[in-house]
Amino acid sequence: MNTIIERSKNNEFVLIAEIGVNYYDIAKKMQITPMNAAKLMIMEAKKAGIHAVKFQTYKAETLAAKESPSYWDTTEEATTSQFELFKKFDGFGYDEYKELAQYCNDLKIEFLSTAFDIESADYLESLMNVYKISSSDLNNLPFVEYQAKKGKPIILSVGAANVEEIDQTLETIRKYNNEPLILMHCVLEYPTPYNHANLNKILSLKERYSDVIIGYSDHTKPDPNADIVKTAFNLGAIVVEKHFTLDKTLSGNDHYHAMDTNDAKNIVQGIEFIETIRGSYDINCLESELTSRKNARRSLVAINFIEKGKTITADMLTFKRPGTGISPADIDKVVGRKALVDIQEDSILEQSMLF
Repeated sequence: MNTIIERSKNNEFVLIAEIGVNYYDIAKKMQITPMNAAKLMIMEAKKAGIHAVKFQTYKAETLAAKESPSYWDTTEEATTSQFELFKKFDGFGYDEYKELAQYCNDLKIEFLSTAFDIESADYLESLMNVYKISSSDLNNLPFVEYQAKKGKPIILSVGAANVEEIDQTLETIRKYNNEPLILMHCVLEYPTPYNHANLNKILSLKERYSDVIIGYSDHTKPDPNADIVKTAFNLGAIVVEKHFTLDKTLSGNDHYHAMDTNDAKNIVQGIEFIETIRGSYDINCLESELTSRKNARRSLVAINFIEKGKTITADMLTFKRPGTGISPADIDKVVGRKALVDIQEDSILEQSMLF
């Protein structure tokens, strides 16, 4: 399945649930295996109307040095070492992701995972249609180049990046890869306060990078009306990625700023409504307006009785509803003509009455 690219190329909204590694905590809570928890989350995402699920594939040893400090809200996730945090959630390898990819295929929901090292970038190649490059690897140009050479579409998050860095990374990708590219506005702050969402940046990305698809990777806590995501969509973010959990009350990692199934349904239904009310870009009368157009517009109407053979003057005419006769816009084409028949007072003028 290539839902992400097919929908986004058709300007159709795409919602990606970033399961990441949240299934480990769900497994612990429900006392099931991580694999069963991951599959449960995929199934719930599918039922909520989500189009794709994304995991994170790494080994702590290849991702972070032992002394890497935290950059998240430690009141939500108390671990202060990146290495220690990642070590808790790096148990899956090729066999597990292959099983999850097949499960997604069976459910008809797209599978992908962010690769954080060469090994995972290699073994994920046969399992997914799109590579996701994290904001944290945007300036890791050797790794960007390695993934670009795989020849697949790319989703690139640009959190914490300035424009020169984005340009350089896109140039690197385009040296080796001309497949569809989705550029994701992102704020690298966990969680992102609403007033830091900076959604107008989406407009700037659309203007500067008009040859790519624009999206949004959201790290805000879900708001009641999904206004953050709906605003991002209205500003031009076709693809939206948001962390996903089955329990937002769980402590640690990415649960505290994730959407759950109710949030996801709210987003999908809200975007569907927006797409419905947006309608067409055409400038013309809608078919549904035709009856109103005919009856609410006006026609030329005789103020008084006009005798057959009389020359029509402007002071003989007024304009009234409905618009079924000669339009007031054509008054200059009526004045000076003669009445072909007797025209009664308050009659709507028709071309057949004139010669």
